[in-house]
Amino acid sequence: MRAVTFGFCAAVLVAGIAVAQPVMHSLEAEEAQQGVASDGTYAYAIDNSRIGKYDIKTGQRVAQWEGPSGLFPHMNACTLVDKRLLCAASNFPQVPMTSAIEIFDPVAMKHLTTISLGMGIGSLTWVDRKDGFWWAGFANYAGKAGEPGHDHRYTSVLKLDDQWRQLEGWTLPDAVLERMAPMSNSGGGWGDDGLLYLTGHDRPEIYALRLPKAGSTLELAATLPIPFEGQAIDWDPKAKRLLWGISRKDRKAIAVILPNVETNVAR
Repeated sequence: MRAVTFGFCAAVLVAGIAVAQPVMHSLEAEEAQQGVASDGTYAYAIDNSRIGKYDIKTGQRVAQWEGPSGLFPHMNACTLVDKRLLCAASNFPQVPMTSAIEIFDPVAMKHLTTISLGMGIGSLTWVDRKDGFWWAGFANYAGKAGEPGHDHRYTSVLKLDDQWRQLEGWTLPDAVLERMAPMSNSGGGWGDDGLLYLTGHDRPEIYALRLPKAGSTLELAATLPIPFEGQAIDWDPKAKRLLWGISRKDRKAIAVILPNVETNVAR
């Protein structure tokens, strides 16, 4: 296994100006099937019931955790919060949908505990921490893995308190849902520019959204190209605007620098 750093640039238009998006890291990781998280030193590649820990500088895997698939059928997106690795998990593609947060010690690569959310409004795909609250994405699907009467349009983003109780919730705009169909929102996280960045399941693009001044639908600020096909993402905490994602077909964890979309956001 090896680490690759190279100068690929994906052009994106921001306010009519072409801005480069250089790829900073590309790591071969056999677990890169659902998503990737980063603490700035290590990248954590996620594959349902496995997590591989990789040294970003060398690309070498330094540890791996694997649990029974019966207990961990579908871990999707993970992120580092208070020195713990929090992973959004569900029983995808089973129905009725159930969700949980699986918590790990990233140093010992040991599973610590589970916060079970039970049955809810969808399948938990990502969690993030911002302004003292939890934020989470709940996916719904058209066709396979969908619950009767709830297709991809029922995908939502929730704001939760420390007891994981819903405080507020939003749906996605039609322009984004159309791009995600028939699948749903796979990854998400707040950028330092005050926008919420979401990915779908298979398109090489990311959606920057803002909270609305009124109503319950997020507003699309920009659609940016990325050099990987959606799936779960995570912001690197040590490098400004460095976003991690995966290429499932290549089994790689990839980090790209995204430009700011805007600085004046609602709410």
